[in-house]
Amino acid sequence: MTNKELADLMYPSVTKTISDYENIYPERNIDDKAVVSRFAPSPTGFVHMGSLLASFVSNKAARDTNGIFYLRIEDTDGKRSVENGIEGIINDLKAFNIEIDEGAISDNEEVGNYGPYVQSKRIDIYNTFAKWLVENDCAYPCFCSEEDNNEIRSIQESKKDRIGYYGKYAKCRFLSNEERAEKIKNGEKFVLRLKSTGDFNKKVVINDLVRGNIEYPENDIDHILIKSDGVPVYHFAHVVDDHLMRTTHVTRGEEWLPSTPLHIELFKKFGFKVPKYCHLGLVMKVDEEGVRRKLSKRKDPEAAVSYYHEKGIPVEAVKLYLMTIANSNFEGWMDSNPGKSIDEFKFDFKKMSKSGSLFDIEKLLNISRNYISRLTARELYENTLKWASEFDKEFYEILTKYKDYSINIFNIEREQKKPRKDYEAYSSIKSQVWYMYEELFNDNLEYNFDKISAKDEIKNILSEYIKLYDENDDKDTWFNKIKEVADILGYASDMKAYKENPDNYKGNVADIATVIRVVLTTSRVTPDLYAIMKLLGKNRIINRFNKF
Repeated sequence: MTNKELADLMYPSVTKTISDYENIYPERNIDDKAVVSRFAPSPTGFVHMGSLLASFVSNKAARDTNGIFYLRIEDTDGKRSVENGIEGIINDLKAFNIEIDEGAISDNEEVGNYGPYVQSKRIDIYNTFAKWLVENDCAYPCFCSEEDNNEIRSIQESKKDRIGYYGKYAKCRFLSNEERAEKIKNGEKFVLRLKSTGDFNKKVVINDLVRGNIEYPENDIDHILIKSDGVPVYHFAHVVDDHLMRTTHVTRGEEWLPSTPLHIELFKKFGFKVPKYCHLGLVMKVDEEGVRRKLSKRKDPEAAVSYYHEKGIPVEAVKLYLMTIANSNFEGWMDSNPGKSIDEFKFDFKKMSKSGSLFDIEKLLNISRNYISRLTARELYENTLKWASEFDKEFYEILTKYKDYSINIFNIEREQKKPRKDYEAYSSIKSQVWYMYEELFNDNLEYNFDKISAKDEIKNILSEYIKLYDENDDKDTWFNKIKEVADILGYASDMKAYKENPDNYKGNVADIATVIRVVLTTSRVTPDLYAIMKLLGKNRIINRFNKF
């Protein structure tokens, strides 16, 4: 029996050839230097930080070269897929403004001419390529049971041989086509295995864009390509897909490096051009014990991208942080070009770390503070309102009710040469401005005084000050009146005089100002007190003095 006859028996429903699919999915009409990259997740749950980094890098590489970035869903492992998994991935990408040119846009919709972009819908394509492998003596059906494979493994362990289905251990490799045909006709289940021609004692060179040239032993294992249920494994499906979708750059985690010799062998079996590989280092974290480990979906809330939405860290800040992980020269570029967009920075695979990246939440929050500080008051209001509409209904209602007032609050010490950097995230704003709203300034207040804490003395300060306060005063006049209260009550209005003879005074003008600040806000540390008082207005100031 010929290989073609065996292939016809194994795949009787295949009507197309590889040439047919080459015509259906022709070479892309783009520049030679343009990158065609993809994000190819499995729909197994939320997108995590490592996946977000991979999609971000792939997208940036395509954008910088006027290339194509597409989304492919690798759902061939049905056991790991979760309900609404595809929709979750699509929504996570949208939430971070990572736009695709092609691919799935919902559970049952897609855009682009190189689909289907969901692997479970491409079984006919894989079968065509599988049939070609059988016809050309590059693959064969394997009928070994789980017990057979366990027996092979036991023998290998006892002899201290490498584990795997290869060489003399590849039992079904040595069956005749007649024997294979008879088993198929008898209804025996089979998987399709690669008939490897690799030599483990020889080396294959992987030219990785991040790590340079890496040598691995050639693959000599007859790996399973298609399971007994007719569904392909990742190794086979992604080779077919990356070729037909005309992928130029494969960006993925470093855990796939040991499998790359197999992938290269498959590309060469078909005579396809091998894409350029970029294996990203792991995103790491130092835990409480000081141990450096992989950022964990199970242990670390910050591993899930939903964490950043809930916390209200701006998408743009997360992307800036991802770029500091992606390229070592980005921070220097960002410092030199504070007004420029991340889109103007040119990504370079060679500037990526070979050893992985240490995830630093404090660094991310610092980037977030800087980003938020550059927003206008109106932009900050709109962004906070959007966040609060989903995560803090009480604050949302207050912001909606007092729009102009809230914008003015957000503008305190904002639109100036060195704006304040108080807010690390939209979720942190309420805790820093709550005292500006009567609805939140309740009766169970804790006043955080400093040097002056005696209630009678505080009352005296408030009583003297309110006699002088005029909400129409400019800032200098306003502060001179605080000095006047200091003089009346035996505090130094001149800081120089106080430093020279502190024992001559009860305290100084800063202590008077602190009392006023704490009674109005409960805190010793706030933005500009003059601006706060201007917004509160005299009636509210009097009410708060009386409340205390």
